[in-house]
Amino acid sequence: MTLASAALSIRGRIDALRGRSGDLYPVEHKRGHPRRGRSADAFDVIEREGERTRIGAREVSDIVVHGHAQITTQALRLCAAEEIGVHFVGVGGAHIGVFSGGSSGVQRRIRQFRGLTDNIFAIELARRLVTAKIEMQLRHVLRASRKDDSLRAAVEEPIEILRGSLRRAADRLSLMGQEGNAARGYFSALAVLVHPDAGDALRPRGRSRRPPEDRFNALLSFGYTLLYRDVLSAIFRVGLEPGFGVLHQPRSAAFPLALDLTELFRVPVVDMAVLGAVNRRTFDAERDFAITGRQVWLSDVGRRAFIEVYERRKHEEYRHDVLGFSLSYARMMELEVRLLEKEWSGEPGLFARFRIR
Repeated sequence: MTLASAALSIRGRIDALRGRSGDLYPVEHKRGHPRRGRSADAFDVIEREGERTRIGAREVSDIVVHGHAQITTQALRLCAAEEIGVHFVGVGGAHIGVFSGGSSGVQRRIRQFRGLTDNIFAIELARRLVTAKIEMQLRHVLRASRKDDSLRAAVEEPIEILRGSLRRAADRLSLMGQEGNAARGYFSALAVLVHPDAGDALRPRGRSRRPPEDRFNALLSFGYTLLYRDVLSAIFRVGLEPGFGVLHQPRSAAFPLALDLTELFRVPVVDMAVLGAVNRRTFDAERDFAITGRQVWLSDVGRRAFIEVYERRKHEEYRHDVLGFSLSYARMMELEVRLLEKEWSGEPGLFARFRIR
């Protein structure tokens, strides 16, 4: 089958994707914890003060429970019946776990296991992921510095590091080293790309995780958590096994396949949105962050502000290079899961071909 005909078959599937409008994000409040319950075929979100919001189940794709917010067993049963994923996220933004109902997709997973047990095949897919991520990091830096000669000169060294990282690696260990080297160059460039008017408090000092040690990294970490949750939901909807991936290995509570697929969307969905919001002075260094020792987290107000930034970015449409039509990043996540499945189902060649321009 040609790439064009495979694209047409994928497009037909994407046009029929479920059209739920969005996610629910109950965020912890200082005066109490919100609770979500079920009322017939709708969700009731009840604040501590008694304010109630009712949202129909058909309007919800996923639920994200932050901090100490609560959800009732009746609401969980409705989620299972409607195949709505429920994600639990800690106060600091770490993804703790997911509740997912629906069928297990056994036959699909058997085909996935058979395909990915071929190490040469899996390494080639992993190489595509890493190449796509580094190329998008490079394009992001070039794009953000193209109108300012002094800024371009300041990021010339990171640009060369990124270009040098686009080499062909032979195994997973080499790929991870290649990715790590590119990341060092990339995050040093991001620090330069933060506009002086945003203030030094919002300028990153490299990349820090678990916990983030500056405000920019707190934004990135929370954004990557939301992105991971969206990708994981897409994997569940398609019916693949998230614990069996191509690049990342099972070493923590995170699902390797979800970590793999987030690599395709870190730059366009999170990094570009965070840098743009910081440079527009969307976030206040005092109001939107909480600092405990070396740890920096988003405050309740900051989380709400970031969720608005993230959701707006996630629903922006972009033209897919290979398939030739536009769709939102949210739908593109499910598209890439389906393109991955086609790699071992007789229609290969389209997975991880998406790039920002």
